[in-house]
Amino acid sequence: MNKILTIWAIPRSTSTAFEWMMRQRGDMECFHEPFGEAWYQGESPLWPRLQKDSVRTPGLSLESVFLNLKQTASKKPVFTKDFPHYVSTIWTEEFLSHFNHSFLIRDPAKTISSIYKHFPYFVIEELGYLEQRELFNKVYSISNKVPVVIDSDDLLENPYEMIEAYCNAVGIPFIEEALSWKPGKRKEVSWWDGGSFHENLRNSDGLKPQKRNYVEVNDLPKRVKKIYDIVMPHYNELYEHRLTVK
Repeated sequence: MNKILTIWAIPRSTSTAFEWMMRQRGDMECFHEPFGEAWYQGESPLWPRLQKDSVRTPGLSLESVFLNLKQTASKKPVFTKDFPHYVSTIWTEEFLSHFNHSFLIRDPAKTISSIYKHFPYFVIEELGYLEQRELFNKVYSISNKVPVVIDSDDLLENPYEMIEAYCNAVGIPFIEEALSWKPGKRKEVSWWDGGSFHENLRNSDGLKPQKRNYVEVNDLPKRVKKIYDIVMPHYNELYEHRLTVK
């Protein structure tokens, strides 16, 4: 069976644009946050802000998602983008052995401020920073090899060089043409709410160099700043291991 190439990201980290680039390659079956769909709206959802009228999908569970990924990977190469907090209840060593792990990180100030615009009452359990660091350490401990880490700012500043470095690191060919695409709707990445989170992706035509920007954390509410202070050390830990290019 092919190992399932996975990038464990956190919300609002350019991860869907990264996924869309992987889809342009044409050499893998790609999945958009399949564990997340079960975490939010499966038969036994784990979303901490779950409501009585929240969506449920009969037959959908973390286990059914895992089975589908394994079955698909037995026939063809698979890439999936997901968030580590979705799988923290099932990430046994046996589970992790089926994946070729990589990580996409982003400055918490940028992630948290973006999430706050969409969901002002979000909770720390929806961010994944703590779980991302824990999963990184777990994979590192099992393999005795530093997992591949890329930072969103590095990716946006030097997309060509960073994607080439990523491909080399995870053992897949670099396909330059995959960094460009036509603008338009992305039904493949919109199970959550019709795709409102992906407006920038719909209007984009590829991964293009962008200047780094700065987000002022002190402009955020006190509750949100407190969350920032908690997750920042976890981001910094992975940042020390990120891929760099000259």
